[in-house]
Amino acid sequence: MRNVVAMILAGGQGTRLGVLTEEIAKPAVPFGGKYRIIDFTLSNCVNSGVYKIGVLTQYKPRILNRHIGIGRPWDLDVKDGGVEILPPYQASDENVWYRGTADAVYQNLDFIDQYDPDYVLILSGDHVYAMDYNDLVDFHISKFADGTIACMDVPIIEANRFGIMVTDLENRIIEFQEKPEKPKSTLASLGIYVFKWKFLRKILIEDSKNENSSHDFGKDIIPKIIEENLGNMFAFEFDGYWKDVGTIESYWQSNLELTKPIPPFNLYDPNWKFYTQTEEMPPAFVADKAVVVNSLISEGCEIYGEIENSVIFQGVIVEEGAIVKDSVIMTKCRIGKNTTIEKAVISERATIRNDVTIGIGEEAPNIERPDIYTGGITTIGNDVTIPDGVKIGKNCAVYPRVTEKEFKGITKLESGGVIKRT
Repeated sequence: MRNVVAMILAGGQGTRLGVLTEEIAKPAVPFGGKYRIIDFTLSNCVNSGVYKIGVLTQYKPRILNRHIGIGRPWDLDVKDGGVEILPPYQASDENVWYRGTADAVYQNLDFIDQYDPDYVLILSGDHVYAMDYNDLVDFHISKFADGTIACMDVPIIEANRFGIMVTDLENRIIEFQEKPEKPKSTLASLGIYVFKWKFLRKILIEDSKNENSSHDFGKDIIPKIIEENLGNMFAFEFDGYWKDVGTIESYWQSNLELTKPIPPFNLYDPNWKFYTQTEEMPPAFVADKAVVVNSLISEGCEIYGEIENSVIFQGVIVEEGAIVKDSVIMTKCRIGKNTTIEKAVISERATIRNDVTIGIGEEAPNIERPDIYTGGITTIGNDVTIPDGVKIGKNCAVYPRVTEKEFKGITKLESGGVIKRT
């Protein structure tokens, strides 16, 4: 591929994922049985021949940093390029934090300049998709564009959730609408951009001096270029699979889509492989009396109970008599005997002991965040221990590292309930 540098924005907190991002950044959230969300963007880069990558981190980056390491699983441990973690740093009297997505790139001008690239890809590290960036860059070059935005056609009723591009017959962007009440188009920005580097560099330096700017690509940089006609901006229409798994319901739904006979997103395409940093584990073991229906079972699992319409990550143990339906169970969880789990997302290393029931009763709004814990899905944080016999309703949230101590005297958590560590 041409001389391209990719900058992956991976500093987001992902607050709409609730307890799933209480201790880790959204791009580090596990997905699809053994991956983390950032794996898809990193894999897209290497599959597209992009080997000069900066990962811009900020919110609780420890797990993300450890996961990426020197980039070996993605063949990014190379001498000329590779992947580099770029956290915010104190420089003279400047703010230590990235003030926005554009500021994050601005603070790392020196990283990009060392490669003297022709083009810079600005990518999000928290979406699930497969895209050949060569198609995007080729389109950009063919249009003699200064900047190109990857877009997707969305239903008109969903257009108010996105930044909307209004284009002419040549795909030139003539107007940008940020989450409009009355959208003039259904072409939604995917938060994936390619720019001529010299053009973008100048724009970022100017924006850094603007005290009225929030220093964000979607809120400031893109609208300014279009409104002030500072450069030729085009929309590249992408027709593949792309999903923002930014809510618990969309995260749960996207995982469960992988259990369909013909899933909308193929994790196992031999021509477009997805790579990850993961622990070596033996093949999954499914006991003679176990029942597995329409589910994804990953390496290292031991299944003695019943699994239906669920995604089971690596190293999970489901004991005899346990029933798991319509759920996502992350790495190294243990589900005890005669426990029943329905419509739940259970984060890493949780221990659900014997005779527990999760997902029971009538649905009720969550008492703390009804906007986050919705859809009847109960969400359990990482490293939680739920004691024997506890019954948990729908739309509940159990925060990370809650132990049996916090459940003392609690045998039933009604729908919409919350338990935090004391």
